[in-house]
Amino acid sequence: MSSPEQRQALLHLIQQACADGARLASACALIGLSEHTVQRWQMPAQDGDRRVAHKRRYACPHNKFSAEERETALAVLNSEAFKDLPPSQIVPRLADQGQYIGSESTLYRLLHDARQMTHRGLARPPQPRSKPRALLATAPDQIYCWDTQSKISMNIAPV
Repeated sequence: MSSPEQRQALLHLIQQACADGARLASACALIGLSEHTVQRWQMPAQDGDRRVAHKRRYACPHNKFSAEERETALAVLNSEAFKDLPPSQIVPRLADQGQYIGSESTLYRLLHDARQMTHRGLARPPQPRSKPRALLATAPDQIYCWDTQSKISMNIAPV
């Protein structure tokens, strides 16, 4: 974004170029602006700079969990009844009991912030699996495969 002083200087240069015989489109293209931007800058401003200031009204959301609420939610998430369950299963179980701590996404966010977003189930966490290596034959009779459907052994030609 440019300041009002920069805009006025650019407008003056564009108007001078147009007065010397250049077209508005070519003058704008030379500077790297759109014609519509220049036309918008040339409109009379009602109260000076009309850009919207993008400042937040509040530093944090009004419904953000307090420190006590976070501790309470984490205590429930880490309790004996829910320690092995993800929030997608904890929220419905609490709803069946008539309790509401927070939304599923909020509980996931709390676990992530507390660095507890690891595997929470009883089963082992998934292990990384590598792809099988491609076989490459450089001479005849190096690679054999067995077709279980027709029980025929085939010799694969070199690649």
